[in-house]
Amino acid sequence: MNDISWLSRTSLLIGENKVKQLTRQHVMVVGLGGVGSFAAEFIARSGVGRMTIIDGDVVDPTNRNRQLPALATNHGQSKALIMAERLKAINPELELHVVQQFINPEMVQELLAAPPDYIIDAIDSITPKITFLRLAYEAGLPIVSSMGAGGKMDPTQLQIVDIAKTHHCPFAQQVRKNLKAHQIYRGIKVVFSPEKNVEGSLILTDGSNYKKSAYGTMSYMPAVFGAAAASVAIRDLIDLPNAL
Repeated sequence: MNDISWLSRTSLLIGENKVKQLTRQHVMVVGLGGVGSFAAEFIARSGVGRMTIIDGDVVDPTNRNRQLPALATNHGQSKALIMAERLKAINPELELHVVQQFINPEMVQELLAAPPDYIIDAIDSITPKITFLRLAYEAGLPIVSSMGAGGKMDPTQLQIVDIAKTHHCPFAQQVRKNLKAHQIYRGIKVVFSPEKNVEGSLILTDGSNYKKSAYGTMSYMPAVFGAAAASVAIRDLIDLPNAL
């Protein structure tokens, strides 16, 4: 049995049996940007015993305002490898599978062939996100998906709802529209904010990695989205009441 003494404060809150339950779970975190990096850290600190983390990107100077792995000293380095080192430093007994690849539609089915117990979707590009959500939904896999954290300032407005109940979120609107093309209208938990996006905060990008635009982002917002997504996964895994 793994040493779980470092989780004594968690045990005080949820009990040792549920902590042990978490040590037997496998959580997949897809995307290690502002949302996914913090979600992955919170999952690791909860004592989850097995994780798969997926991201093909490297640290860019513009990541430093909001992404956990991004420092002034590691520009150009793999986000997945930086996070892997960090997660193993948190829990050396963590069984960790690292995928250093950008998500593309072709690889999603392969990734889900050995299904995890829970998926946190922090993909910020529509095409791979829709593919991941569709295949996870069709396979009946538990998943929580992050909608847009960019262009917003107020973390107190975050909500955890079914995808069908999202509103005033341009990213969620795109996700809903694309899912409807696959006859998926509800049944996916999401973290979203109905806060109106700040005007003038959208920029167009070069379209690489399926991403054609981006919103300006405040340091704390993606982290709060990541924390909310991690909380959904953890509570579902130990059968505690959740927002839905």
